[in-house]
Amino acid sequence: MKVRIYTDGGSRGNPGPSASGAVIKSLRGGLDGEILANVSRYLGTTTNNQAEYTAIIIGLEHAKTIGATEVDMLMDSELAVRQLNGVYKVKNPEIAKRFVEVHNLVQDFKHVTFRHIPREKNKEADTLVNQCIDEHLARQ
Repeated sequence: MKVRIYTDGGSRGNPGPSASGAVIKSLRGGLDGEILANVSRYLGTTTNNQAEYTAIIIGLEHAKTIGATEVDMLMDSELAVRQLNGVYKVKNPEIAKRFVEVHNLVQDFKHVTFRHIPREKNKEADTLVNQCIDEHLARQ
């Protein structure tokens, strides 16, 4: 099964209250199909880049549980895309841990691509992140 995953991570302040989100859609003929899952996770206080990487991780983890074999991952974090595609080196130790986790998860799939998209084309994942942060902060 081929899927497309839109991911986003956000932090209110950097670091600050953070969350990650992933929207997983079926992929047919190169086009988005139905939404298979919306997953999000509140992270506590962390950085925006850590939240971006965690979004990739939760997206891949969930794709694996639903039986995906190929993943087209889209995100608005140019830094993460360039690091994952080997254009930039990972220098931050905390990001390096998540980078290794992503690398290990990728091994569970036949094919995974990481592509950058403009922020305005990533609204569904962004909405998940903001809802998750808002829900957590409202409970405090």
